Order: sequence, then structure tokens, then C-alpha cells
Amino acid sequence: MSDRLLLPRRRFLRIAAAGAGTGLLAGCDALSNRTGFIDVLSAAEPLNRTAQRFLSGDRLVREYPANMISPSFRPNGSINPQTLEYLALKAQKFAGYQLRLRGLVERPMEFTLDALRALSSRTQITRHDCVEGWSAIGQWTGVPLAQLLGLAGIKPAAKYAVFHCFDDLSNNGSRYYESVDLRDALHPQTIAAYALNGSPLPVANGAPLRMRIERKLGYKQPKYVHTVELVDSYARMAGGKGGYWEDLGYDWYGGI
Repeated sequence: MSDRLLLPRRRFLRIAAAGAGTGLLAGCDALSNRTGFIDVLSAAEPLNRTAQRFLSGDRLVREYPANMISPSFRPNGSINPQTLEYLALKAQKFAGYQLRLRGLVERPMEFTLDALRALSSRTQITRHDCVEGWSAIGQWTGVPLAQLLGLAGIKPAAKYAVFHCFDDLSNNGSRYYESVDLRDALHPQTIAAYALNGSPLPVANGAPLRMRIERKLGYKQPKYVHTVELVDSYARMAGGKGGYWEDLGYDWYGGI
């Protein structure tokens, strides 16, 4: 889905223990196989979120000059979805595409690409950080998600924005999804992006629309988005952890 090559938890623990000695490394590797230890990590996640949120506040991420844009923006994860609904839209050059706003909104809405382009836009040159260690700088243009949610109206019970996508990363009939809390959804640098480096978004990078949630790692920035759903909890969705990779054991917050 998004540019999101992820580290298995075991490898993540190895990296976290790097430089601490082979004994500790072996201990972390062994612990990573124990259900109880994974449960401890899961229990600690809310505290980790609180600490990261306190440190990040509402800051803006750095934006770069045009001469620092990477020669190419590396795509990975899903780069050419094969679901029937996506292939049908792609064959029409996305003329029939609509972004839907659903869930805990006052007015469910749909936006075609032309309608999105007619709204006020934001262009930002930012760095994409993948958990595998590579980065790329790109120029993104899109509509601030705060503007779209303002048009739809946010109901008081809403706490999270869930992004539903066209791609089926597991090839089992499921669909990729991701989520953030409303604080990140309403951040001024969170945009529904339809252009990369001044051109329409390429398929490999998420056409026709992807999210840029700039204070997050790459796996938290979903591609091929068709619906934004506001919810009070993501526990009832799929594996209940708030995202495709999170359901497999990865950190929900994913902040940088």
C-alpha cells in the first residue's frame, strides 16, 4: 500500500539493541518470540503514544526548497493494485473516481478529482521516511484534510480518521486500511494529495489519491484511498489495531 516496507518485529528489536552487546541482542531476539513479551509491548503502546504526542505537539515538519527534491520518488509496497474496482477506474484514467467522506460526519460527501482540484490546495516539499532506513524528498499538492472534514462537519463522537483503500496487499479479498487520530487528521500538513512534483500522482505512488500525513512514517501514509471514515474507535475494524500493518503487530502511532 503506502510506501511502506516494514521491519519484522524481531528485526526491529535487533536494531534497537545494536551496540548493546551480543548477549542483550540474543535476549531481545528470544523475547520477541514470546507471546507474553509481545503483550507487554502492546500494553506499553498507549504510554508510548502519549510520550510521542507530548514531544511532537502540533509542530510543522520541515519543508524543503525545490532544489532538494529527489530525482525520483521511490515507490514500494503496492505499486499497481489489481482489484477489479481499481482496474476499472484506471482504465478510465480515474474519470469515475470519487473520494467519499463517511462515518461520524454531519453530511456524507463525495468529491471527484475535478472537484478536489477546484478546492483550495496546499503544496509542500517534504521528506518521506521509510522504516527500512531510506528517505526521499517530494513535492506534494492536494487538499488539506481539515478543509474536507470541515465541509462534511465532524460529529462530537469522532476520534479517528480511517482511510479505506483500493489495494489488496494480502491477495485474500481484504482491503488495505490505515488510521490516525483527529489531531493528526486536522494538522495543516495532512493533505489528500493528487499530484507529485507538479504532475498527476503516478499509479506506483498512489494514484489517483493518497494521504500525506507528514508527521508519520511511510507506512502510515496510505495510497489508493477511496474513503475517509470518521469513527469513535477502530477496534471493530479488521484486526482491531487500526491499520493493515498494525494488525500484524506494528506500532499504531508511527510518528517521526
